[in-house]
Amino acid sequence: MNNETIKTNPLLCDIETGMCETTSEATDTATNNNVQSTKKSVKLIYYTDPICSSCWGIEPQLRKLKLEYGDAVEVEYRMGGLLPDWNYNSGGIGKPSDVASHWDEVSVHYDMPIDGDLWLEDPLDSSYPPSIAFKAAQMQDNEKALLFLREMKEMVFLHKKNIAKWEHLATAAETAGLNVAQLKTDFEGKAKQLFEEDLKLGRELGVRGFPTIFVVDDAGNKEIVYGTRPYAFYEMAILKLNPNAPKSEYSKNWETLFSIYPTLTAKEYSELSGTPRNESEKVLNELVSKGNLEKHTTKNGSMWKVVK
Repeated sequence: MNNETIKTNPLLCDIETGMCETTSEATDTATNNNVQSTKKSVKLIYYTDPICSSCWGIEPQLRKLKLEYGDAVEVEYRMGGLLPDWNYNSGGIGKPSDVASHWDEVSVHYDMPIDGDLWLEDPLDSSYPPSIAFKAAQMQDNEKALLFLREMKEMVFLHKKNIAKWEHLATAAETAGLNVAQLKTDFEGKAKQLFEEDLKLGRELGVRGFPTIFVVDDAGNKEIVYGTRPYAFYEMAILKLNPNAPKSEYSKNWETLFSIYPTLTAKEYSELSGTPRNESEKVLNELVSKGNLEKHTTKNGSMWKVVK
């Protein structure tokens, strides 16, 4: 992929690097004072976007990281502004329909279900509305905000919902247990400023694509993991800054995993349970046949959830 493509096409994610690049050029001019950790021994500052397909690709690794290192590590989610609008046309992605086949390709590469037909049926004009909505959710409750973000991702990647539309944001917020009226007030008010602050810090830190994870300690020492990487890369970055970071054992049975994470893909279940990937789908399907789980299937893979 040439540099021109990288600079101008935020939605054309590079499968080799595992990055969805931003439209603006940026350099790594990070200043350590911006990234001081306050609570746990190590903080992960995670720059992402609700429609970043490569970020969807690291959900299995992130979910495992929280189970194993949640006691030692705080994850701070920041929005990066992947798609401001469609005022560019270069390098093969100039209109929404150009993204459809790319998302289908990315889905296969990351082994995570993504249905690119969204971009043919009801494409987003911008990823700013769901990003601002996430900042509004954080104002209410950080844990619910993360449930909200996951819900938005499932909507856009699996259910082909245009999450730039308020009706879908409201549905996701309700599912996550947020106060929808308050979310709308904050969405139209202070959340925009918080989103601008995320973009500003991102420029200062030299964020040039997503996912980008800054791993920082109390002293401001920093490791950076760019793009979608295997689990060991994130673990090594944490242990480099804190070799004594406690690693928790967690129950790997399906009931426990689904009680923590209400929806799982076959790749996620494999990563979290230690079940070989070529067996994980079979295990999940058996639980469907026993009436324990429900399955939602897309043209590029499935997701399972507990039957209520």
